[in-house]
Amino acid sequence: MTGFVSTTPGLYPLPDWAKDELKSLKGNQKTDLISGDEGSEVQDAYETIRSEYITTQQDAGLDRIVEGQGRWDDMLAHPLAVHQNVDTRGIVRYYDNNNFYRESVVTGELTPSGDVAAELEAARAHVDDGLQAVLPGPYSLADLATDEHYGDDEEFLNAIAEFLAGEAEEAGDVETTFLLEPSLVENPPEDGEDERAAAAIDTVAQAAGGDVVVFPYWGALPEKVYAHVMDAAIDGLGFDLVSDADANIYNAQEYGAPEQVALGVVDGQNTLVESPELIQERVQWFDEGTPQNDYNTIYATTNTETFYLPVNRFKEKLAALAAATELEVTA
Repeated sequence: MTGFVSTTPGLYPLPDWAKDELKSLKGNQKTDLISGDEGSEVQDAYETIRSEYITTQQDAGLDRIVEGQGRWDDMLAHPLAVHQNVDTRGIVRYYDNNNFYRESVVTGELTPSGDVAAELEAARAHVDDGLQAVLPGPYSLADLATDEHYGDDEEFLNAIAEFLAGEAEEAGDVETTFLLEPSLVENPPEDGEDERAAAAIDTVAQAAGGDVVVFPYWGALPEKVYAHVMDAAIDGLGFDLVSDADANIYNAQEYGAPEQVALGVVDGQNTLVESPELIQERVQWFDEGTPQNDYNTIYATTNTETFYLPVNRFKEKLAALAAATELEVTA
């Protein structure tokens, strides 16, 4: 294998101190996220969180550094939840788990807000190289949202894609961009819609910086969806080897894979910490099981976001990922 790279899909758990402090600050200042008027104390708290996230990754030795998405209370829906033409309404279950987000209802035209770009710019102050952007994929963001403006599913998906492309373009140069697409697995597109989903990914990928990796999780892509996503202008594709290793390796065997693959080899939801040796074994198992594919970069990552984890376990898993990369380098 060449180019064995340790990384994560971001969305980290808040530090223990930050939960109560942010709750207190937001309550006292009546924070208005949509207007961007968070108040200086809240902004300072998020800057401290961002700095902690980046230091944690650097201390662990990760090859790619993400901003950490500490502000993303609504998880993947965040870029919409803070948009001026989106109403946040009732609490909605976040996929099939015990996490929730505010329903993001699009009530007007979606134009780039620069929110993600501002976070990445703040992260650049702490990262010399290896900065990785994290964005929701267009299909997942459309799936999580409610449309009360465009009135047509295809037009809405196109608008989401153009919105994310604008956000990605404003974000500027990064080493890698991960587009997180769990809805491709959890609520896969039907015939016809799968081709439109791939076209939406293509729109975002062409605007995004660095190497663009589409990262589905919580299972494997249906075969037709997989084939269409492979046609998009992406550099890499993700495979969740924790949730469904057999189906993911079948897709790579049967339909091929890009030269870059992101392998979910560490459980982002379970507190059991994998050893570096086990992580390396999972990566090698995938590589050896798909000998017809020629990979120039293999990203070793958690299979999901990590905000589900206690902070101490989150840090231990990052360290294990980085150590697995070192094992490969010195083997």
